[in-house]
Amino acid sequence: MTTNREILTLAQWLSPAFPVGAFAYSHGLEAAVQAGWVASGADLAEWLEDVIAHGSGRNDCILLRAAHDADGSQDLAKVNAMAKAIAASAERQLEQALQGAAFCKTTGAIWRGEGAEYLYPVAVGAAAAKLRIDVALTAAMYLHAITSNLISAAQRLMPLGQTEGQAVLAALSPLCEETAKAAMALTCDDLQSTAFLSDIAAMRHETQQPRIFRS
Repeated sequence: MTTNREILTLAQWLSPAFPVGAFAYSHGLEAAVQAGWVASGADLAEWLEDVIAHGSGRNDCILLRAAHDADGSQDLAKVNAMAKAIAASAERQLEQALQGAAFCKTTGAIWRGEGAEYLYPVAVGAAAAKLRIDVALTAAMYLHAITSNLISAAQRLMPLGQTEGQAVLAALSPLCEETAKAAMALTCDDLQSTAFLSDIAAMRHETQQPRIFRS
């Protein structure tokens, strides 16, 4: 049974205040807004729905679960290599590598986590396993936090009010839970993405100028 302390630990790890620098990344959304692909709250909701269910969100949950179930550092290294390989662009890989390194540094200092640095979903899965935190809950809260951060990024890129942003997040919360739950029955053999426009946006962002986000 998951305890309140475990839930609070996840809330701390996935809070905007946790020093992984999530505010600096838009996951390609900045390029999508500039191209006019995302211009309203409705557009944003559809974009994020695809990312969660058919793109990097789903893949992250699979990788998180694989890291949680890994048997030792060698298995974790294999999952991490898979995470690097599945990244659709250099910026996507850099985004997850830098956030993962920052996450490992902080959790290692406080919770004595893994000494190695892993990509973000792998790092979160490994840390949750070390503290015996339920993997399905971890994946759902991770996906919810990623979605929340992208909505926050959108509010800095386009006319999107706080209330509308929260409405988008509330509407997508069940999908975060469903996607995380479905990923519990999947393995790294099931990694794939059909959110092609999101991947293209991430690639375009690599040379976009001017820009305010790192990805």
